[in-house]
Amino acid sequence: MKLLLKNGHVVSSFNKLEGDLDVLIEDNVIVGVADKIEEAGVDQVIDCKGLAVIPGICDMHVHFRDPGQTHKEDIITGSEAAAAGGVTAVACMPNTNPVADSPEVIRYIIDKAKDAKVKIYPVGAITKGLAGDELCDFKALKAAGAVAVSDDGKPVKNAHTMGRAMIDAHYAGLKVISHCEDLDIIRGGIMNAGVVSLELGVPGMSRTSENIITGREIQLANDLQIPIHIAHVSTKEVVDLLRFATKRGVMVTSETAPHYFTLTEDRLFTRDADYRMNPPLRTEEDVKAISAAVCDGTIDCIVTDHAPHTAEEKSDFLKAPNGVVGLETSLAATLTKFYHTKQMKLIQIVRLMCENPRLILGLEGGLIKKGAVADIAVVDLDKEWLVEPEKLHSKSKNTCFKGMMFKGKVKYTIVNGKVVFEDKD
Repeated sequence: MKLLLKNGHVVSSFNKLEGDLDVLIEDNVIVGVADKIEEAGVDQVIDCKGLAVIPGICDMHVHFRDPGQTHKEDIITGSEAAAAGGVTAVACMPNTNPVADSPEVIRYIIDKAKDAKVKIYPVGAITKGLAGDELCDFKALKAAGAVAVSDDGKPVKNAHTMGRAMIDAHYAGLKVISHCEDLDIIRGGIMNAGVVSLELGVPGMSRTSENIITGREIQLANDLQIPIHIAHVSTKEVVDLLRFATKRGVMVTSETAPHYFTLTEDRLFTRDADYRMNPPLRTEEDVKAISAAVCDGTIDCIVTDHAPHTAEEKSDFLKAPNGVVGLETSLAATLTKFYHTKQMKLIQIVRLMCENPRLILGLEGGLIKKGAVADIAVVDLDKEWLVEPEKLHSKSKNTCFKGMMFKGKVKYTIVNGKVVFEDKD
């Protein structure tokens, strides 16, 4: 099977490629990138004139709720949402039921992912049952197919346990992803502790919780000379910590999500739980700091923390679980915020969303060149569209971007040389 992408504007950061080019794919591999490739012998031609052709996005932080909570999402529906957002690879967090703390659960995820539209990479747990006590068998998780470990959703409370995990995971060939939260400080808070939480009269989540544990992880990485990845950065203080650490050569990488550089805690005045996530939406000062850190490369990756919940669960503002879906809006939100305001070039966004996550996890793909795997997104950078929850491909519709207009729409998503999504609008 030969597929030809004609006349597109090709952007690939890793190999510093940018220009109007044709891309020829045979089976699952890119076999040609050139100014003009003849159509003879090609099975399918897609005219990409006026469109950007970029590597498929890799979202290294999603929750597909499978096994155990498939009424919210499963591996198949999650992959459909990913494909619709130009995402060709995802890393699934381990807080499933049962927890992904054994080779059996890792193998279940990989086996079910054989029917998925995108590539699914399991993240194993750091501790058994996410309880924070006994470390998992990292070598066994790695052998089963895990690409990293994390206790995401339930932070590792004890610093000694985390340090031991960082060492053992590193020598097993796995990156540790830290959910930076101190539950003793949070004490049941449900939104950012500040002016809005006080006015609403609801318990707040102190920013100190995220700041302290991030500082701990950076110090561990520095002292142990072992890498750490910081999940879902949301505060200006963490940005400062990351800047200081990277200047000192500490092996720390980090990620944030579009809602942290787009929305503030003011959305919670609506008492709508679709604006509740963990860490929470914070202040305008935090949004500015996160935005600056994304633009200057202090933060390495843009992810979604895609966390589906049902409408029934989200209907009670005080009792609803934290989390929002984001796979279908992440690229559009990022383009609208940074590209269309001329704060970032497309090649920078490609690095943050397509390449860096794969480099951190050691995954294939992330570039467009001859011989590379054919995982590609074709994007109309100027297409404006309204986020309508009912049109999302995820089982759950709890998006914090509902009703917003974005500029930038995925037209085609290609995985292993096969078109797995085509926008019909």
